[in-house]
Amino acid sequence: MWGRGIRGISLREAEVPGAHSSVSERMCNSRDEAGTADEEIEQDATLVYNYHRMAMPLQKADAIFTLCSLDTRVAERAAQLFLEGYGEYLVFSGGVGKLTEGLFMEAEATVFARIARKMGVPDDKIIVETKSTNTGENVQFTYQLLQGLHLEPRSLILVQKPYMERRTYATFRKQWPDRDTVFTVTSPLLDFSAYPNTDNPRELVIAIMVGDLVRIQEYPARGFQIPQHVPDEVRAANERLIAKGYIGHLP
Repeated sequence: MWGRGIRGISLREAEVPGAHSSVSERMCNSRDEAGTADEEIEQDATLVYNYHRMAMPLQKADAIFTLCSLDTRVAERAAQLFLEGYGEYLVFSGGVGKLTEGLFMEAEATVFARIARKMGVPDDKIIVETKSTNTGENVQFTYQLLQGLHLEPRSLILVQKPYMERRTYATFRKQWPDRDTVFTVTSPLLDFSAYPNTDNPRELVIAIMVGDLVRIQEYPARGFQIPQHVPDEVRAANERLIAKGYIGHLP
């Protein structure tokens, strides 16, 4: 009998010259492989994230239309744009979604509007829609609300999370009833490495944007969005992320 191991190494290994270094090398190799895998995920995620961001130049519009979510930095970005004179009205659209149920105690749009007021946006310039639960409903319910207020904006700045810019733009171009309305889209000015935080953890962000890229490819055929070109390298990066298990938000 060989008895108990020494620090996880059997006595037989301990008696063999180089046994310690062999185990050490295996541990180092394992760490190296894990580090390489994480670097590959970071590279692929950055590629997909950057595709979702459209980097459209901003011009003044009739209104700033904010699509609400769990990321309150979007509210701050929208309010700052209003305070800088980019729109006459500031619209917040969002009820309670899958990611904010249990996180917010009230509608997303109510939370976002409160942030805007604290930043100095006048209450009479804020329009709040609190029933929508997806992007299509953001379009439908807010358009109806604006019609009821006798407002017909000819141009809108859409404010969204960075990795949802492209999907939002494609949806509004397809579903907004007034075909002459001009859209631009923007988001908090954060690169992928700086974007994740406590409320928006990295793994969740990757899973959501992977699912949104699949929607960008599939939804035009279903009449939900306009078609958009997806470069081969972006498709390949998304497929690799799916293969690594980022499947929680696929359609």
